[in-house]
Amino acid sequence: MTSYPAEDNEDRMEFLLALRRRGISNAAVLRALEEVPREHFVEPEQTREAYADQALPIACGQTISQPYVVAYMTEQLDVRRTDRVLEIGTGSGYQAAVLSKLAREVVSIERYRTLAERARARLKALGYTNVEVIVGDGLSGAPDRAPFDRIIVTAAAEKVPPALVEQLKEGGVLLLPLGPHRGAQTIVKLTKTKDGLDREELIAVRFVPLLAGQAREL
Repeated sequence: MTSYPAEDNEDRMEFLLALRRRGISNAAVLRALEEVPREHFVEPEQTREAYADQALPIACGQTISQPYVVAYMTEQLDVRRTDRVLEIGTGSGYQAAVLSKLAREVVSIERYRTLAERARARLKALGYTNVEVIVGDGLSGAPDRAPFDRIIVTAAAEKVPPALVEQLKEGGVLLLPLGPHRGAQTIVKLTKTKDGLDREELIAVRFVPLLAGQAREL
């Protein structure tokens, strides 16, 4: 079992208590969040704020989502141990690490090469062997690795990407922030049925925009 300094343990305990107070109740999700060391996924100067319930800046003008949003989206995704999960927007790799504790396999796509390489190295060093990080266009998904049981998008889309719907299994769930890039968005949960998509609107959020293509720089 990994041991942490007493101060870090106190931060983690408060972090988990805060999530429970806000309604996160899935035991497997809480255990995954407890086991993934968030302090390794933030910038070095932000380590002291790693467990604060706020988004934090990372490289390439992106962010690591606040813990509650990560916990909420993970819980709503309802991942099973046998699932293959596609994540759009690797960022620091934190959400992928949490998902790796719950799923059989995680494929994560990042448009910024710098972020992808850092996340890949970080995940490998921390022992998350069932996560594959790909540099690419998140709007296109990963057709060569489809279909997926669950798809999660960690950047805001203005409309549902059709390629992601195509790559989702029947009965699968697609979870994404939907709305204008310069305004508030809503997390939307889409369940694929034989007749189409069942849609459920969840909580209001604000995410960085989901952009087409692979970044030319960084």
